[in-house]
Amino acid sequence: MTGVLPTADGPATRRTVRRVLRGDRLRAGAAAAVLVAATAVGLLTAPLLGAIVDAVVAGGPREGVVLLALAIGGVALLHGAATALGQAQLVAAGEAALARLREAFVATALRLPLARVETAGSGDLTARAAHDIAMVQEVVRRSLPAFLRAVLTIVLTLVGLLVLDWRFALAALLAVPIQLLAARSFVRRAVPLYARQRVATGELQQQLLDTVGGARTVVAHGLQDHHTDLVDRRSGRAVELTVRGIVLVNGLFGRLNTAEFVGLAAVLATGYLLVRDGTATIGSATAAALYFHALFAPVNVALGLLDEAQTAAAGLARLAGVVGSGDAEADAGDDTTARPADPRGDRPDGPPRITATGLGHAYRPGHPVLVDVDLDVPPGGRVAVVGASGAGKTTLGRLVAGVQPPTAGRVLVGTDAPRTGESVALLTQEVHVFAGPLADDLRLARPAATDAEIEAAIEAVGAAGWVAALPDAAATVVGEGGHALTAAQAQQLALARLLLAAPPAAVLDEATAEAGSAAAGVLRAATAAALAGRTALVIAHRLDQAAAADHVVVLDGGRVLEAGAHLDLLTRGGPYAELWGAWSATAAPAR
Repeated sequence: MTGVLPTADGPATRRTVRRVLRGDRLRAGAAAAVLVAATAVGLLTAPLLGAIVDAVVAGGPREGVVLLALAIGGVALLHGAATALGQAQLVAAGEAALARLREAFVATALRLPLARVETAGSGDLTARAAHDIAMVQEVVRRSLPAFLRAVLTIVLTLVGLLVLDWRFALAALLAVPIQLLAARSFVRRAVPLYARQRVATGELQQQLLDTVGGARTVVAHGLQDHHTDLVDRRSGRAVELTVRGIVLVNGLFGRLNTAEFVGLAAVLATGYLLVRDGTATIGSATAAALYFHALFAPVNVALGLLDEAQTAAAGLARLAGVVGSGDAEADAGDDTTARPADPRGDRPDGPPRITATGLGHAYRPGHPVLVDVDLDVPPGGRVAVVGASGAGKTTLGRLVAGVQPPTAGRVLVGTDAPRTGESVALLTQEVHVFAGPLADDLRLARPAATDAEIEAAIEAVGAAGWVAALPDAAATVVGEGGHALTAAQAQQLALARLLLAAPPAAVLDEATAEAGSAAAGVLRAATAAALAGRTALVIAHRLDQAAAADHVVVLDGGRVLEAGAHLDLLTRGGPYAELWGAWSATAAPAR
């Protein structure tokens, strides 16, 4: 997928991990120390069993065997308690770090330029926010503690074999070359495979969002077979990579089983020879065999978790890629189009002038959608942009709002480039109602807004009547799972947010698309209230919006055909007059 969001390399991923671990290193270190002690205690079981074997062979007293058995029980209890404590502390430190990673990811994603997110596709961002974070979370909660316990068990078991007899440890090491070769082969092949698998999952997610979200358009244009084919191909790619991953894991475990058989045979043969020569007891040989047999599970766990580790590492690199891109944006301090400033930040003395000079834009090289557009919106003025579908109106609005950087020319807000203390808010037809109380939805625009300010904004956009009629008025839960709002009501909420945010300038792109319905007059009044005292650029899909503006710009094919006041353009009898006549004939009943 072209334009996909970045994936961090190894050093960048490690920097992100160090950042989110900051503040919990002491707790993580203490947890690791407790786990080391717990593992060491647990390894006492094998020599105690060996001592029981020697006592039985020698015909020792029954009391001695009973004491050894009680010691094994005590070891089990202490091992279990210490392991639970260490694992709980480790998971707590991991969860805190994971929470910081999620917060950093969300904060960075919200600051990313919308153009960048749209180019990558929301599916890619959604896949990272859902699947990748879930995979990392699973590793933190389950795999990481299990991996650490396995590694500690392996290391301390080898130490135990050395204590019994160095020749037992040497025999056990015969399995290591096979295990290392298996692990090396797996990691070398798994890292790129799982990286491609995560990308394929993101592409599939994006295709499903495009197909399902645009189902009406797909059906209207008869594109069902085309979209089904796209979903089938991307699903097939994701399935193919998943199957390859399963085959890779099965091969890893097959080689690990071979290593186990080789190592166990070597330890048993060594024990036989040492016992025969009288240099070892049957009990120590039994303990050595038990030690090596006990290595089967932790070795399989440690190497088996390489599968989850590689998948999680790929997901972590994708999360770190987004977090790191936010750092890069912050470092590029002179990039004024990087992201909008907080609309509640510094205010100019009054509404700014918006000017565009030689503005041009192309989403693909050689296919311009805007060509040499000049625009002048005076402070506090309202300019409407009209034209046929595909004329470039929405693109012009996005450039002025700073959502998309122009490929030619520049946009100025006030005396400086956009987003240097002044801001331009963009309001479109696609209004999202956030789940939660309606008042909280409005406070997204101004968190410190008082109840009186919330009520005033609702009143200003003409929503007081229907808000008061809700079950709990402004405290009513709306959005997903809550009280359903009509499209016109959602647009009124968006205009109320604009009032609360109080940006000095605004771009409205089809923000009153419901104006052809019974709510037309209410939305027109709400728009007028929201734009009062602000510099405004209105992308007018309905020409009554143009009639209410101070100045009208007519676009066609990305170029300005004519510009002027509404009445002047009608007098000229040019393209705008033709548009007005055609619109008036069809829109008169709605007006």
